[in-house]
Amino acid sequence: MNSYQIYHTVEALPKTWDALVAHDMFLQKNYLRCLEHAAPNNIQLFYVGIFNGATLVGIAILQRVQLYLKNMFRNTKVSCFKEFIKEAVSKVLKGNILVVGNLMHTGQHGLFFQKEHIPAERYLKLVFEAVEVLKIEIKKKQGKTIRAIMFKDFFEDDAIHLERGFFTKNKLHKVMVQPNMIMPVKPEWLSIHDYFSALQKKYKLRYKRARTKLGNIEAKELTLEAIREHSQVLHGLYLNVCNHAKFNSFFLPENHFACLKESLHDNFKVFGYYLDDKLVGFYTLLLNNKRLETYFLGYDSEHQHSHQLYLNMLYDMAKYGIENRFSSIVYARTAMEIKSSVGAQAIKMQVYIKHTNGFMNAMLKQIFNLMNPKQNWEERHPFSS
Repeated sequence: MNSYQIYHTVEALPKTWDALVAHDMFLQKNYLRCLEHAAPNNIQLFYVGIFNGATLVGIAILQRVQLYLKNMFRNTKVSCFKEFIKEAVSKVLKGNILVVGNLMHTGQHGLFFQKEHIPAERYLKLVFEAVEVLKIEIKKKQGKTIRAIMFKDFFEDDAIHLERGFFTKNKLHKVMVQPNMIMPVKPEWLSIHDYFSALQKKYKLRYKRARTKLGNIEAKELTLEAIREHSQVLHGLYLNVCNHAKFNSFFLPENHFACLKESLHDNFKVFGYYLDDKLVGFYTLLLNNKRLETYFLGYDSEHQHSHQLYLNMLYDMAKYGIENRFSSIVYARTAMEIKSSVGAQAIKMQVYIKHTNGFMNAMLKQIFNLMNPKQNWEERHPFSS
């Protein structure tokens, strides 16, 4: 007998939760607990346990996200037609949406079940039932209407696409989103020197130029105490990058990085870039089993171009991943061209989405097709064949 249970706090989750999701840190209690204490103020978390009798055989992470019109599609100069489409998407999606997955990180970090203990269609049916119950609960207890439902971030070869009948029956549209940028780490790379040797001449020169421009800036790993001490500066550098983004659906609170370090210990890394003892940039990493997940970063505008801070961060992320024997480095979406220039490959991703208004839902696929991200950037191939 299959059933589901909705949970509102990490402390209420079943004892066997972490054992079930040991493959993915983003599904584990320590990470989720931190989100409860340091999530963006427009994101609320829910958890679903799927049971076969009394045994936990599946889970789902859900987020209620309040999307504000002023934060969507910012700082962009586009044609009148695209401006019209942007406005249409903003109006369709503004308000509260319910995301099955983690809006704060690229990739599928919201669904998992044991295929040998529950069929995929049955599992999805129970998750969707929980979504419908949460819609009613959120309206009744918080007075907030859920405008859209999204099952987030699936690769093209994900087995979930075999359940197309389920998504069609429930009127969810499959749409393309920006790719995940992932760099496989070759087994023969034992150091950053091996990576450098594998680059074509053009990209070797690019690497050397970036390293030269870094100049006197020194990268240091920050301890928990240092993260706390510099939390305001770190947050300001993060916001500097966020405020120049084309699209924002949330802003991290100031205590986010310190909370993650306190909760995840050595599985969360913060590296700061110092110039004359002044913090001018930083990046963060999550050590997710054999995958190195790049997380949020920040830098000041004064030193970004002159010292090529962002490109140097990408190289340093590669260095850490290679020298610590990770199988891949997940650079996530955005800034696809520069990430491909260091070796990341664009892996296509899709989401399933549904507007709760029938008329709006009928329009949704057409609108997203118009917004479908064309590859209007040049994919680089930096390695010698």
